[in-house]
Amino acid sequence: MRTDDPRHLLTVPITSVQDVFSLRRSGQEAAESLRMERQDQVRLATALSELGRDRLGAGELTAAFGLQEEGGPALVVTFQWTAGAEPAPAALELATRLVHRVRHEAGVPYSRLVLEQPVPAGVAAADGRRALREALRRTAPATMAEDLRAQTRDLIATLEETRAQREELRRLNEELEETNRGVLALYTELSQELETTNSGVVALHTELEDKSRQLREASEAKTRFWTHVSHELRTPVNAVVALSRLLLEPESNGLDEEQHRQLSLISSSGQTLLSLVNDLLDVAKAESGQLEVRLEAVDLHTLVGQLGGVLRSMVRTSHVVVKLPDLETFPEVQADEVLLTRILRNLLSNALKFTEEGEVSLTVGTVEEPDGCRLAFTVTDSGIGIPQSEQRRVFEEFYQVPGAHQRGRPGTGLGLPYARRLTELLGGTLDLTSAEGQGTRVEVRLPYLASGTDTGPLDTPPGAGVRVCRPVPHGSEPRLESGP
Repeated sequence: MRTDDPRHLLTVPITSVQDVFSLRRSGQEAAESLRMERQDQVRLATALSELGRDRLGAGELTAAFGLQEEGGPALVVTFQWTAGAEPAPAALELATRLVHRVRHEAGVPYSRLVLEQPVPAGVAAADGRRALREALRRTAPATMAEDLRAQTRDLIATLEETRAQREELRRLNEELEETNRGVLALYTELSQELETTNSGVVALHTELEDKSRQLREASEAKTRFWTHVSHELRTPVNAVVALSRLLLEPESNGLDEEQHRQLSLISSSGQTLLSLVNDLLDVAKAESGQLEVRLEAVDLHTLVGQLGGVLRSMVRTSHVVVKLPDLETFPEVQADEVLLTRILRNLLSNALKFTEEGEVSLTVGTVEEPDGCRLAFTVTDSGIGIPQSEQRRVFEEFYQVPGAHQRGRPGTGLGLPYARRLTELLGGTLDLTSAEGQGTRVEVRLPYLASGTDTGPLDTPPGAGVRVCRPVPHGSEPRLESGP
């Protein structure tokens, strides 16, 4: 053995079969000193034995053991020779299957075969080098009999390890089969539950469709009922109102004070009933889609003036001031005058109903929005306000916020829902903001179409034909004061 080469821990010449036996033992001892697994020890020893026999007879054949540190510690065994045939492909293929890496370097004057086997993690390079040097120093020459006994021991150990692995594999297979049975049972259970759930969902969907159909039928029946009853009631109520008015005319004679008071009560009650019937009929028409939007030129100055005349008779106390804008210079707009009048009348009358003192005001202007210019009508009052919890429900038909404030204020709960429905029918929006005890603000925004604009069909997007919001003069705000 030669150890004078500084590049290796041990370099041995290979000149006989006896040297090949010793090489095999040195390889196994080296692998064991580096704490490689038993299988890796046998693989490395077998690869060295096969390559040593294949290279036996080559000129100046040596085998050197070393420890490579670059790229992670690895045991390196290098065969080197000067002359002879190239390694047999079968030997190289076998060594490649047994060892992590085999590299053949053909050259002049030396050719090399380099075998690399990684050292297990946790083995420091310095400790590995020291353990490898000690193991190689203890290695003694081996005879053929010793080598055969060593191979036999390795074979027995390998067989024992293989048997243990086979038992472990059998156990793992049994566990896997048990797991598969559990998974299959779980899958079957989940499939059954899913099928049951799907059946329930289908049944629920069918029930929901049936309920939806019933609700639609009930809504249609309600609308037909409203329409029919409203038509049936309107004729007799109109007769009562008209006849009571005729009897109350100054030209009528023969009425004493009590009879005049009673006829006034009949007339007032008939007027209230007629208003209720008209509201029901309008809502029924809106729900059934019978209301048609008729766009035409509308003079807002005239419209607001007419509203002012109606509001004068509705102001019940001298403590309330009604403010309306002077829209004499406001340009004519395209709108449905009837529906717009109904919207504003509902909002203003609702504001007056719940304002004991302070003011009710209407402002008109234009607002620029991403989808075009909008005409904004804002009704503000200083009345009792609406609690936050009730602000969504006030848009439900026939709903009235409960409380003492309802006493002496007749109504049906249709004003706000009807106003919002008409606003949406005109392609606009209605928003309400309020605080209890601080009044209410309702803003209606409609597409702003100047008179003469080609509006196109009714489903034209809001603001069609309008590109810029022009400043709109509001003018002065005259007061319509209640009381004497």
